[in-house]
Amino acid sequence: MNTLRGLRPMASRFQPSTLPRVAGASARSFSATATRSYEYIQVSEPRPGVGQVTLNRPKALNALSTPLITELNTALRTFQSSPSISAIVLTGSERAFAAGADIKEMAPLTFSQAYTTSFIESWSDLTTALKKPLIAAVSGHALGGGCELALMADILYCTRTANFGQPEIKLGTIPGAGGSQRLTRAVGKAKAMELVLTGKSFSGEEAEKWGVAARVFEGYGELMEGALGTAETIAGYSRVAVQAAKEVVNRSQELGLRDGVEYERRVFHGLFGSRDQKIGMEAFAGKKKAEWSHE
Repeated sequence: MNTLRGLRPMASRFQPSTLPRVAGASARSFSATATRSYEYIQVSEPRPGVGQVTLNRPKALNALSTPLITELNTALRTFQSSPSISAIVLTGSERAFAAGADIKEMAPLTFSQAYTTSFIESWSDLTTALKKPLIAAVSGHALGGGCELALMADILYCTRTANFGQPEIKLGTIPGAGGSQRLTRAVGKAKAMELVLTGKSFSGEEAEKWGVAARVFEGYGELMEGALGTAETIAGYSRVAVQAAKEVVNRSQELGLRDGVEYERRVFHGLFGSRDQKIGMEAFAGKKKAEWSHE
C-alpha cells in the first residue's frame, strides 16, 4: 500500500534521486541490459559479479506500480540469465526504498477486475524466478508494498532510521503481496498482529532487533557499501553452491525440521556431483584459492 496521507506532503519537498554513489566503486552499465530503456528503474553492475537495480520514481517516493514491477521483473530475469552476475542488490533512494503501492492505480479497481487479472501477483515473481541471491538495501520509507518487496529479498539491510510498516488497515484493506505472511514469520504472530491491525510503522533499528533485517547501518553510504560488499563476497563463491544454499534455507520456511534436515542432506549429497565441490575441497587441502568453474 502507498504511504500514509501524512507522508504525501513530503513528496513535493523531495528532489529526484540518482543512482547511489558508493566510495571506491565505479558503477558501470550492465552490458546485457544496457540497450534496454527503463523508465522506472536504473540498472548497473557496480562490483564484479554484482548487479544492482535501483527503483527510480522519485516524485512518487518510488511507489510501486504495475509498469515498475514489470520493469523490475525484466531486469531481474536478465540478471538471472547473465553468466557474469552472481548476486543482486535492490535499492531505492536515500529517502525512500518504496513508500508503498500506487494508490491511484488501485483505487478504481473492482473486485472482479482485481481477481480476474490476478492484480499484484506478478510482484512475487522474484521469489520464484530468481535463483541468485537478492539483497535489499533499505533507506527511508518501506511501507505497504515497499515493506513487502523488501521482505521478499534473501537478505535485508537497512539504515537505522529506515521506516517500515504495513499501513493497509488505514486504507480499508490488508497487505496483499505477502506482508501478513512474511512479516509474521520474521517477528512472530503477536508482533505482526499488532503491526498489521494498527498500521504502526517500525524503525530500521527495531527491524534488526526483531530479526527482519540482518544488519543495520548509520547512513545511506554505509548501507550501500555494506550491501554491495556482501553481494561481492557472495559473488566470489561457486554459483552452484550459492544457489543450493539459498534453496535449502528457503525450504526451511516451508518444511518441518525433520523433513527440512532430510531435504538439506539430499542437496548436500548432490553437490558431491559438482566440479566446484572437488575444486573447493582440493584448494582447501592445498592451501590455495579456489578457482570456481560454476559447474
